[in-house]
Amino acid sequence: MIETQLLPALSLEQIAHSRPSGFSIAVDFKLVPGEKVVLIGASGSGKSTIIDLVAGFEQPQTGKVVFAGRDMTQSTPSARPVTTLFQSDNLFGHLDAFANVALGISPSLRLGESERSLVDGALESVGLGGKRGRLPQQLSGGERQRVAIARILVRKRSVILLDEPFSSLGPALAGEMLDLVETVAAETGAAVLLVTHDLDEALGFGTRALFLDNGRIVHDGPVVSLASDGGEAVQRYLGQARNRPA
Repeated sequence: MIETQLLPALSLEQIAHSRPSGFSIAVDFKLVPGEKVVLIGASGSGKSTIIDLVAGFEQPQTGKVVFAGRDMTQSTPSARPVTTLFQSDNLFGHLDAFANVALGISPSLRLGESERSLVDGALESVGLGGKRGRLPQQLSGGERQRVAIARILVRKRSVILLDEPFSSLGPALAGEMLDLVETVAAETGAAVLLVTHDLDEALGFGTRALFLDNGRIVHDGPVVSLASDGGEAVQRYLGQARNRPA
């Protein structure tokens, strides 16, 4: 019997994927359970394409997407042990905070008593226990993202994908949201892949950095060594980031 806890939470194995525009990616990497990995690179380098391949919104031309030893390259997004936070919070405006979180358990919103307690507990854990009946438009931007994080908590997936979900928030609030994600990941044992342009955000969150340049990973190592050990593409990117107007 295979000990699934010893297997990578996620493996992208010799993935190759191209689009009609001519853009292509070729990547190969693994995430272990509980690992926090940052995917960083310039706009158009392929970061969101990798998120789409992992989540199942796209299928690669060659290679495998494997979760805990199971090849799920052709599986639908709903069948994969993945939950994703995008740049928008993806809340339904006509549903209150409780219902938006409950969707993570049951799309029909038919919950048993234990499931309702789970939703209530998730809202409490993100500081929204008193706002379970609020609609999204009655919540601040940070509170809406808290609802989305609570939904991650009740879904209990083994891989969490963060596609720059806090880019519209100020640095302090974005840091607070990432701290909440870390808490959720620690509670569930999930591996986390964070897409970011921000080196400071990367240094504050991840233990490992994958730097993507033109669809290829050109650095895979500790986040703290990105600036010192990265190659030409990394140094060029960091130089542009430092010189970018505030």
